[in-house]
Parts: sequence; structure tokens; C-alpha cells
Amino acid sequence: MSVQVTVLYFASLREAAGIEREQVQTAAADLRALYAELDARHGLRWPSQRLRVAVDGAFVGWDEALREGSEVVFIPPVSGG
Repeated sequence: MSVQVTVLYFASLREAAGIEREQVQTAAADLRALYAELDARHGLRWPSQRLRVAVDGAFVGWDEALREGSEVVFIPPVSGG
């Protein structure tokens, strides 16, 4: 089964992908598989265990199944001061 989701990229992920957001049609079973697909496409550089992921505004686990129309956000570590 294939779903369409909107993916938002922040900080260094946005720089690596070269885009802020994209619509993705995918057959990925979960968020980890989606990230692997996007990493292969864009060279995102971060291992998934170093990132947070949110779906429709709430943090979720990497094994979360994808839902049609969802907004997925991958959030890299940030530094601040």
C-alpha cells in the first residue's frame, strides 16, 4: 500500500536535502523505512537514532506506521546557547 505524506526538513537536514518540504509517495511500512528512503535520495547524513521524528505535530516512535496525508518532521540535534 502506498501513501502520500508531506515531509518537512529542518536545520542541517534542510541543507542536505536542498528543500524545506516535499510531497512523498511511498510504500514505506514505517517512519524508519521512510527516513532510509529519503536518506538514499538526499544524503541526509544523520543516523535515525540521532533524530527525533514527529507526525502531525506530535513526537512518535520510529516504528509508527505512515498514514495518508500526514505531515512528517525529522528533527536533527540542535545546539544553542
